[in-house]
Amino acid sequence: MIPYGRQSISEDDIQSVVDVLRSDFLTQGPMVPKFEEAVARAVGAKRAIAVTNATAALHLACLALELGPGDLLWTSPNSFVASANCGRYCGADVDFVDIDQATGNISIVALSQKLADAKRRGRLPKVLIPVHFAGHSCDMQSIKRLANEYHFKIVEDASHAIGGRYRNSMVGNCSYSDLTVFSFHPVKIVTTGEGGMITTNDSELAGKIALLRSHGITRDEKRMRGSNHGPWYYQQLALGFNYRLTELQAALGLSQLKRLDEFVARRNWLADRYDRALSYLPVGLPKREHDVYSAFHLYVIRLDPTKIKKDHLQVFCELRNAGIGVNLHYIPIHTQPYYKDLGFKEGDFPEAEMYYSKAISIPMYYGLEDEHQDQVVDILTRVIQ
Repeated sequence: MIPYGRQSISEDDIQSVVDVLRSDFLTQGPMVPKFEEAVARAVGAKRAIAVTNATAALHLACLALELGPGDLLWTSPNSFVASANCGRYCGADVDFVDIDQATGNISIVALSQKLADAKRRGRLPKVLIPVHFAGHSCDMQSIKRLANEYHFKIVEDASHAIGGRYRNSMVGNCSYSDLTVFSFHPVKIVTTGEGGMITTNDSELAGKIALLRSHGITRDEKRMRGSNHGPWYYQQLALGFNYRLTELQAALGLSQLKRLDEFVARRNWLADRYDRALSYLPVGLPKREHDVYSAFHLYVIRLDPTKIKKDHLQVFCELRNAGIGVNLHYIPIHTQPYYKDLGFKEGDFPEAEMYYSKAISIPMYYGLEDEHQDQVVDILTRVIQ
């Protein structure tokens, strides 16, 4: 089976983890700060805070922005459920903005119209989470312009997009947002096994997130209330969580990060090769915009039902049965039973639903060999023609 995604682990990666196992610290040692500093440098942000996973990162980002009961979070329906669940964790209401079929990202037209309507109704979002689907940045300049007009905060969900660029700047530099979230799950571009990172240029937000990441506890005497009892002393200042990354994970991430440019360049090379090979088939290919350099976490094709006799399910199953480990990104969040119980229904976001009815993610990962990519193309061609 050729998987749709797979990690690339080098001998240097393995040695970095072994070195930590032989060190004095398995958690809360020097590697996590080194990893944070390396990510901040790589993306051009002032601060980076490592956490257990991107879901925790989204949760802490929302808490740092003081999202809570009575507030409203908007995000894309074309994402994993964590992009919306983070708002619910904070007690906020959640709504969605439909997508652009060509990119799978939030539609700026739909967002503009929804904001204008929300202003008339007096119910604007406090936080917007644009999702950089498949590694392709949203139109952040337009989103930032709308944020300035309608006064909402922006958290970029860049779980797919580390190493990508927007308008010649690295995704995650927070030029157009308050916070950015990355994922280091094994199928992502850089992996720590499980793990996440938040970047920001706001030192106050970074301080809040760092506090909440570790039980709301501080050992910083400057932040304490009252006297310090001694070198053992700490204080809990807030109701926080255990969302800390381990030294082992940070060491792996730090080693992986050295190959970030190589990882993303290879994915773009593979995407170019797919574009050429699949251009003659009745499928929609990922859109390339002139001001975006995609990280290509995913390569998603969209079937043209007017030119393919088989339905979506048939094509998907035949590809899997032939040894191609395709996947589907994503089931629109608002169609999940939990969100239907909140009042959403099918038909609410038709563009996301249309995308779901046609999309298939085909294999895309750094170690995908040319002959295996050719096999994917040959089998896909045979299945749909």
